[in-house]
Amino acid sequence: MEKRDHMDRAAEHNDVGSIRIADEVVGIIAGLAATEVPGVAGMSGGLVGGIAEMLGKKNLSKGVKVEVGEREAAVDLYIIVEYGVRIPDVALRVQENIKRAIESMTGLDVVEVNIHVQGVGFAPEDKEEDIRVR
Repeated sequence: MEKRDHMDRAAEHNDVGSIRIADEVVGIIAGLAATEVPGVAGMSGGLVGGIAEMLGKKNLSKGVKVEVGEREAAVDLYIIVEYGVRIPDVALRVQENIKRAIESMTGLDVVEVNIHVQGVGFAPEDKEEDIRVR
C-alpha cells in the first residue's frame, strides 16, 4: 500500500468523472461498524491520565486511524469492550464487520484492521434516589 499525506483522498476515475472519498468518511464507516458489534462498549479517544477516554457517537472517527491509498485501506481502531465478553471473539467480529462495511460502501480493499482494546466498560450501577423528608 502506498503512503499518502493526510489530505490525499481515495479516488476512482470513470468515464463520467471521478469519485473522491475522504479519509474521515472511511473512519466514520469503521467506527459505526465497530459499535454495531455486541460487546463493544464504545470507541476510545486514547488514554487520559491512565484511563481510557470513552467517546460518544458524534466522535466515532476520533477512535479510528485510517490510511487510505488509491485502492486499499488500513484501519487502526481503539475500542472499549464490555465487561465479561471474550475479547478475542469480539475483536474478530469487529474486524470482519469493519472490513465488510468499508469494502461494500467504498469499493476499497481493506488490507488490515488492527484492534487496540483500550479499556473495559462496566454497566452503569442503578443509583438509589435520595428520599428527602420535609
